[in-house]
Amino acid sequence: QVQLVESGGGSVQAGGSLRLSCTVSGYTSSRYCMGWFRQGPGKEREGVAAVDGDGSTSTAESVKGRFTISKDNAKNTLYLQMNSLKPEDTAMYYCAAAFRFAVSLRSSDYIYWGQGTQVTVSS
Repeated sequence: QVQLVESGGGSVQAGGSLRLSCTVSGYTSSRYCMGWFRQGPGKEREGVAAVDGDGSTSTAESVKGRFTISKDNAKNTLYLQMNSLKPEDTAMYYCAAAFRFAVSLRSSDYIYWGQGTQVTVSS
């Protein structure tokens, strides 16, 4: 049974930083693409960043230069380092896992999802 558990969310002022973690069990993160998605109030879920089996990444334009995705295959853990946070980054952040190798920011490519961790950025 695949389980994804996010942690690291919280409240921070604009300009601050947070690091999200996603611990995965029942799934080999080194073989497949994993990603971070977010859904803000009244908005659709959007892809934030993803990393493929080899470590190649893709990042949404809205967070490029501020957010960095990485993974530790030995620990089966996915990370999202978020710097220079803005109020518009406020959202529930979800970790997701796919059964495809190539990187993708499309939510329809992902099969397993965590419960989410809330990030709130105040101005």
